Amino acid sequence: MTRIAVIGGTGYAGGRVIAEAVARNHEAVSIARSAPSARIDGAVYVEGTLLDVPALMAELESVEVVVVSVPARGDMLGRVQPGVEHLLALLPGHVRLGVIGGAGGSLVAPGGVRVIDDGFPEAFRAEALEAIDILELLRGADGARDWFLIHPARGFGAWNPGERTGSYRDGGDVVVTDQNGVSFISADDLAVAVLDEIETPRHRRERFSVGY
Repeated sequence: MTRIAVIGGTGYAGGRVIAEAVARNHEAVSIARSAPSARIDGAVYVEGTLLDVPALMAELESVEVVVVSVPARGDMLGRVQPGVEHLLALLPGHVRLGVIGGAGGSLVAPGGVRVIDDGFPEAFRAEALEAIDILELLRGADGARDWFLIHPARGFGAWNPGERTGSYRDGGDVVVTDQNGVSFISADDLAVAVLDEIETPRHRRERFSVGY
């Protein structure tokens, strides 16, 4: 059993990570700016924000893995990367840090351009650039800090929820697409990939892409 905290744990992706963690009998702590009206039995809910990392430290004291699932949009645009940087500075060295990024930083093909440079929607560009900045921040972190960043498929989002299949493909640096060029993963199966990586680490100090 692992004690896992998800910052943004009531959001679209973060809520699924909390649910998957509970289903696998882990201790799951959801951290969000407000408590949800509907809660997952077995999870612990804490009010907190990435904007005030020092105040979170008491809640994270016994946590082994922290997952950041906060998109850099709306009032969080330009504020997620500094929050992750603050986490890196204050979290104990043994705590593994995971980040759910966007598809923009993954590659379209091995050695190819990034997804963000390949007809990427302008409306999501600023959010994607901040996620890329977070990846570079993690890559420059102290070598003793274990971390991972997960890129969902291009078609990932609340507008296209999909269903849980319990499976996915790991594309490494490259965005995952099917034989027809469709790139998609449901939030439930993204959560499966996150928990698989927590339980059996395959990407220590690496990013990786997931899809069908």
